[in-house]
Amino acid sequence: MDVRTLCVAGVMTMACSACTQGTPAALSGGAVPGNPLTPTAITIPLNVGTHLKGQHETPPHDTQAQGQAIFQVSPDGLSVSYRLIASDIDNVVASHIHRGVVGVPGPAVVFLYGNAAPGAGRHDGVLATGTLTAANLIGPLAGQPISALVALIESGEAYVNVHTNDGVDPPNTGPGDFPAGEIRGQL
Repeated sequence: MDVRTLCVAGVMTMACSACTQGTPAALSGGAVPGNPLTPTAITIPLNVGTHLKGQHETPPHDTQAQGQAIFQVSPDGLSVSYRLIASDIDNVVASHIHRGVVGVPGPAVVFLYGNAAPGAGRHDGVLATGTLTAANLIGPLAGQPISALVALIESGEAYVNVHTNDGVDPPNTGPGDFPAGEIRGQL
């Protein structure tokens, strides 16, 4: 299961030092005889978020649009819940998590929103919420467990972007018309 472990031994050591007047055993994280406070580990789900802006896209875009994407891995590691918020953005047609490092475009690995018709107009607020499982993975992650997506996120090799399209040729004429992505945030 891909989760992060938070070790609270340091916190417990601080508590123990207060109880034992700072003995060397307490300060080094060791158990102190007769002291009920001993170091322990707590497992928590992976929580990650990113702020999406036009300047983070590849190439960068001059836009007032921005967004927030928030993800949480379930305790059993078999799903990822998300919330995608976008504001000051027009003509949203899709949103994905892509495989790619900062400054490099990459293939989509899961849909977060879409595909919607071009030219839909202004959006401000929650764009999508949901729960992802292995069945939702596409492209290079198709057929893999959700832990493959979590590994990309943990390694910094994933980003979220929101695609826009006004439905009028040519593409890439300005805000509301960036089919390859108007705003992006690295995970």
